[in-house]
Amino acid sequence: MSIKLLVNDYPQRSIALVTDSTVLIFHHSPDTRKDSDAGSYFTDFDISSSDTPQCSAELTDVSSIDLREYRPLSSRPCYGCLGLISLGPDVFVCAIASILQVATVRPNETASRIMGVEFYCLNNLRYDRMLQAEINSYPVESDGYDQGRSQMPLEEHPCLALRKLLGDGTFYFSGEFDLTNRLQDRSVEMEKFDVTAFDPSFMWNSYMIILDDSRILTCVIRGFVESMAIPRPTVRMENTGRVSGLPVYLTLISRLSCRRAGTRFNARGIDDDGNVANFVETETIIWNPGVQDDGHAFGFSYTQVRGSIPIFWEQQTGLLPGQQKITITRSHDATQPAFDKHMDGLVSKYGAAHVVNLLSESKTGERELSTAYRRHIRRSPLFYGHESQKQEITANLLKCTEYDFHAETKGPNGYEEAKRIKRYVNDSADGFGYFYMEDSADFTKQPTEAPQIIRQQEGIFRTNCLDCLDRTNLIQGILSYMAIESFFQDRQEYVGSEFWMRHSTLWADNGDALSKIYAGTGALKSSFTRTGKMSLAGAIADARKSATRMYINNFVDKDRQNTIDVLLGRLVNQDVVRLYDPINDYISSELVRRATEYTSEKNISVYVGTFNVNGKTDGLHEDLSPWLRPDFIDKTRKRPEVVVVGFQEMVELNPQQIMSTDPVRRKLWEDAILRSLNSEEGKDQYVLLRSGQLVGAALLIFVKASKIHYIKNVEGSIKKTGMSGVAGNKGAVAIRFEYASTRFCFVTAHLAAGFSNYEERNRDYATIAQGLRFQRDRRIADHDAVIWLGDFNYRIGLPDDKVRKLIEIGDLQTLYDNDQLHLQMVTGLTFGFHTEARITFNPTYKFDVGTDNYDTSEKSRIPAWCDRVLYKGNILEQLSYGSAELRFSDHRPVFGTFRCRVSLVDELAKDELSCQIYRERKNQLRYGLFPSDEEEDEDDLLDFEPLRPGLPPPSSDKSKWWLDGGLPAKSCVAAPNRSIPNPARPPNPFIESPVPDWVLVNSTPPRLDTVIKPVSRSFTGLASLQITGNLNGQPARRLPPPYDPGNLPAIGISRSSTMGPLAPMTIARRPLPPPALQTEPTPISSKPAMSSGDPISKKSPPRVPRKPVALIQNSGTDGTETPPPPLPRRMGMTDGDAPPVLPSGSTDLMDSGDAAPLREWKSLA
Repeated sequence: MSIKLLVNDYPQRSIALVTDSTVLIFHHSPDTRKDSDAGSYFTDFDISSSDTPQCSAELTDVSSIDLREYRPLSSRPCYGCLGLISLGPDVFVCAIASILQVATVRPNETASRIMGVEFYCLNNLRYDRMLQAEINSYPVESDGYDQGRSQMPLEEHPCLALRKLLGDGTFYFSGEFDLTNRLQDRSVEMEKFDVTAFDPSFMWNSYMIILDDSRILTCVIRGFVESMAIPRPTVRMENTGRVSGLPVYLTLISRLSCRRAGTRFNARGIDDDGNVANFVETETIIWNPGVQDDGHAFGFSYTQVRGSIPIFWEQQTGLLPGQQKITITRSHDATQPAFDKHMDGLVSKYGAAHVVNLLSESKTGERELSTAYRRHIRRSPLFYGHESQKQEITANLLKCTEYDFHAETKGPNGYEEAKRIKRYVNDSADGFGYFYMEDSADFTKQPTEAPQIIRQQEGIFRTNCLDCLDRTNLIQGILSYMAIESFFQDRQEYVGSEFWMRHSTLWADNGDALSKIYAGTGALKSSFTRTGKMSLAGAIADARKSATRMYINNFVDKDRQNTIDVLLGRLVNQDVVRLYDPINDYISSELVRRATEYTSEKNISVYVGTFNVNGKTDGLHEDLSPWLRPDFIDKTRKRPEVVVVGFQEMVELNPQQIMSTDPVRRKLWEDAILRSLNSEEGKDQYVLLRSGQLVGAALLIFVKASKIHYIKNVEGSIKKTGMSGVAGNKGAVAIRFEYASTRFCFVTAHLAAGFSNYEERNRDYATIAQGLRFQRDRRIADHDAVIWLGDFNYRIGLPDDKVRKLIEIGDLQTLYDNDQLHLQMVTGLTFGFHTEARITFNPTYKFDVGTDNYDTSEKSRIPAWCDRVLYKGNILEQLSYGSAELRFSDHRPVFGTFRCRVSLVDELAKDELSCQIYRERKNQLRYGLFPSDEEEDEDDLLDFEPLRPGLPPPSSDKSKWWLDGGLPAKSCVAAPNRSIPNPARPPNPFIESPVPDWVLVNSTPPRLDTVIKPVSRSFTGLASLQITGNLNGQPARRLPPPYDPGNLPAIGISRSSTMGPLAPMTIARRPLPPPALQTEPTPISSKPAMSSGDPISKKSPPRVPRKPVALIQNSGTDGTETPPPPLPRRMGMTDGDAPPVLPSGSTDLMDSGDAAPLREWKSLA
């Protein structure tokens, strides 16, 4: 399918991928609110980072959109889109630019190899004209006519490494069938293209896309795909002899898993989810279209897998073969859960599994791996001899064959002896069988009826060597030969040598392709796989490949691994471009809001201990319980779930030792600590989770066996700081893991020595904190809880005699006030934002060995707290901090215990809640319980997430958390007795003001025989009234005559102290005299009165202008109305100010409309 690439730069940049019937448009806009045409499917991309531009995608029919404003983006055709990826602030669209069709599996099922891709920036124009090819790094001399242009540096495209990776010829795609599943899983409906059935473990661009039925967004796999067409006369598969017809297709498909993808020395072993490195599913397919006379076509499929040894192990790189040491990083008990997950996954997907282990018994590292592998298999519940299967006879779902490839092929026949493996696996091969299907030989493009399944493959071979490349590929080729031969024998048919030659060629090409992905070169022994014999030229080629591998593994693989992590979205701080789905985002936000329904918090106990053993081994046979099991732990009977132990100077730091690491001492200490921890019978036993070592520094982590299933993603790392990072006598060892959903990181460090070298120690800490990295670029700071322990070597800045005297009298506070680490932390020069508990024990350095006396040698070291424990994280609470009296070293061991709050997520409850929310939301949309799209605002679609569980979500124009849940919109504070809000109170309730909050209303009620009718309102906003009569028919009572200031005598009103606010006014039967100014009554308020000297009271806030109250009065029998007189004002009031005191009973005289202003005042108060 050919796709046109168009671009429109105005008003916002957008890129369109156009087919004959469909248009997929990616928009860039800082505003995600966009209008889409009717009938189009509109989605948004939610970019979490504030620096990442916001994008949207629109999928619609080509006839419903106007593309006249778009221009061609590239003259090259596009064959598919791999999705979008963000690099820094820019978002790129990845398009397939060059392909090569390499396979025809069945009619109308073709696969193509990606030969080149292009990345088009969605939000930046400057990459459009950038050089697309790789930049030549060789300098070019100027010829004098280029005016210096050749000296200008060329900018490198940010996607150059991804272009090289995706265009290296190891990625494949198909727009016609599901390339991620084997034929046995997709054989029933050949014409169906179900994107939901794709296997995500083989989708290498799953991080970049969400698939749709338009097939513009393409799924890609990595590995090897190739078909060979075998002419029919060469393949005698019909009893009729030589016939004519379509050729037979022999296809080999290898699918490399992306779950634990990486290069040779960067991806080894297994992870906690059961995924292994270099896991490849290889399928051999034969499709015979049949002949029209016969009327039947048939298909054959045989699948086998390879993968790294499923235990936790690592291997160091090195320029010499002896330097590539193998290390098993996790104990057997801690590895078994992950091993069982891996084997359970194999059995559930493929059926019974037969392990073929090709490791050598003559090499130490491989022998250790084989021993551990064998032990795990025997303890697996799937193994026939396991204890769980002794009760009843069950099928043997796991079997193992150990075949030492190097020993078996050492004879004169060489690799020919590898075929002897047939006798070891023949029984399993017959039992597993193969997949076989028949279909009608219809030469039209679409089949007339569903195919018929004759036989299915019911088991699988899992083959491995150390790298799962050379030896594994040769043996898998033999197993494929056995399966095809058995198939032809069952059909009583025969194939010639040319067929087997092409079969061998495919397997040789497959081995080279997989080896280039993992190790950087083609496979060794490929000449034997291709021709069936080993030649001198093949041996020389293998030697050349070995040398090339050594260079690539040491100098190139780190960058290759980083590019793979970028493609798969595994970097810690990498921004993801997510398709916004309104329902999906609603479900996500609801899950966050209702996290308490499936998330719980639990307190666990963590023990941390550090000890500088001064290169001694005397303590291996001593009682370590005073250090590892202090008295308070034994008394509380609560043993910690996690025990972390750090050692320094485990070996003597001489010139021979500081450049290499000897694990013998570490293993001795591992056994000693386990003996001490598990000395009490009947209690939960501890297992070694992982250990790490850097020369003399070591970090050991032990976990209760009953809690090991909570642990996942365990990683280790080291950082050298000695001799400017060259030597390992100083440095750090770190181990990180996740306990349930909480991330932990433990670091043991041995920093620079010397009394005055505190600045160098600060630099060592900065080097470790910034330079130590785990996989996927994780740092120490990227964890919820971080604990440092070790010999930090910070001293006490006092003379020796004074320090010893202070220790003698127990004045630890003075010592701590002069402690270098304390002073450096206070000034912010080291261990920023870390915390140390109060020190209640004497300095731990330096003692005479075997005594409690501080150093009495000629150097007379000043006592100091060199051994420390620091922590960072608000989920940590330190419970104790102390030292133990173990005297076989010149240091004393230090320990600390912590209570840690971890989060536990019930995944089953979360999935059930997600399904429930989806059903509820779908029903609401179905029955129209939401406003129409025209009435919906962006805030109705965006479900804001709370900052943390338990807090309400942020408010918006349409949603306010303080009004949700039936809460009142107005304040419900009751007024004090006989009071109303003061209208003169400033509108801002949060500023200080001398004006009282409430004013007193005269309590004299109006007569009950008075009927009060509301009349027309005046523009002032307060109610006018008219008194018409009473219930006894008596004449109407009149209000007092209007007040006229002009009738007052011509004398001035003195501004005396008697002037104040208005007095309460009562409605009377007879005319009232003009009200006199009097002192202000005492308000009912809880605010203290402010003195005139108060700086706040000197400048009162401006009052809100309000119109005066006007009362309309019936003047007499003629019905004329006389305007009311103006009310008296206090000093400083203007005409627009509201009076602070209203007539008695005035609140009863106002209707509901006039009461609104008072309710607003009340809510502000």
